[in-house]
Amino acid sequence: MNTREITLGALILFACFAYTASAQSPLQPESRGDTQSWNELQFTVPINEQVDLTFSGTLRLGRNLGDFIDERVGAGLDFKLGKYFEISPGYEYIVKQPEPGRNTYENRLSLAGTVKIPVGSFSIKNRNQIERRLRNSNSDITRYRNRLLLSRPVKIGGTELELFVSNEVFYDFSENAWTRNRFSVGGEKKFSEHFTLEVYYTRQNDGFSSPGDLHIIGTTFKLR
Repeated sequence: MNTREITLGALILFACFAYTASAQSPLQPESRGDTQSWNELQFTVPINEQVDLTFSGTLRLGRNLGDFIDERVGAGLDFKLGKYFEISPGYEYIVKQPEPGRNTYENRLSLAGTVKIPVGSFSIKNRNQIERRLRNSNSDITRYRNRLLLSRPVKIGGTELELFVSNEVFYDFSENAWTRNRFSVGGEKKFSEHFTLEVYYTRQNDGFSSPGDLHIIGTTFKLR
């Protein structure tokens, strides 16, 4: 890694931490916090060289890992428009258990545009996403999300990994405010042409949801 790449990585990390600090809400009571586990399975079918179809299923544990709190299934398309830009429409059906014995339901529509910029051995991705949340127990809302991600391949003890750090902020149009921040760090290992495993840690801060301040350990199993 040369001096230019080290400097770039430090600047991106500093921007992520600064972004995190700017989007956090005032201190919240401890009852707003939770420790959760997010587990996702993705199955991608290439339609052609420019288009992928992906199906997903997600299971989330919460209440300090003691109960199921969120199940979702979804599908989406990725359209590659050249080397550096993708457009991704998607849909998710979500069932949540905000408290034991009570279910809420949501249909979520999304449209994302992602720019990918290679800089030396680094890859920088910026995703801008708009989503419409159709909920049975609350009013429908529209939300904007922006995620900045920095990744780099490394070799540790002969094992090739892709390490990443990212930060994502959420703007809720019903609140007219930046309501949520997610800072993540993790890595993925490609075991074969058809299977990749991603493991990550996420810290979420959100003063508008309960619980909103989360410690999250996540896994994503990617089949292609």
